[in-house]
Amino acid sequence: MSRLFNPGEVIVRREILDGREWIVYPVQVAADDGVTLATYLHRGTRLTFGGGDFRWGVHPWAAFDPHWQSDGVLQLQRAGDAYSVWARWSDGEFEGWYVNFQEPLRRTGRGYDTLDQELDLWIPGDGSPYRWKDVDEFEERERGGGFTAEEAAGVRAAAREVEALIASGDCWWEAWRDWTPPVEWDVPAPVALEGAQAGTAA
Repeated sequence: MSRLFNPGEVIVRREILDGREWIVYPVQVAADDGVTLATYLHRGTRLTFGGGDFRWGVHPWAAFDPHWQSDGVLQLQRAGDAYSVWARWSDGEFEGWYVNFQEPLRRTGRGYDTLDQELDLWIPGDGSPYRWKDVDEFEERERGGGFTAEEAAGVRAAAREVEALIASGDCWWEAWRDWTPPVEWDVPAPVALEGAQAGTAA
């Protein structure tokens, strides 16, 4: 296993599509025990997008200001899970949990790699029913060949897993509900792509 990351350390989250970097940005480590990696995406973080042709096209965020514009987000991911859980706040108030279905994280020397797989789930913090997001987009990408049959089946299996956790009350991410970033933390510097086709959106 790659080394554990230290609390406060700035590491790099990369989404890899077609073997190349699709989007890259720095996050700050809240905790890492080798199973659960908790990182914080600061508001104002610079996002870097890969250039060239991708089978999914350019990253959809590339059309906007290339900075994370929402409040900071705590990103929780466990080894082997095909999803991460993001704690979302608005003006300092906890709003809920955003489940992002993605490839299981792969640790690297400077952070980790994954790939968003379109489907999402929103779990309101007030206990009201969860709701699915981007279902049509996921199914359209599947129909268009953007996912293999195996990849699409994996996303659906992960979705069933999360539904089962919610139904049983075994929501491991709830242990992080009251977490707040240390006051001394600040927005990390941008990170560059490693590939020759690197390019920061402007």
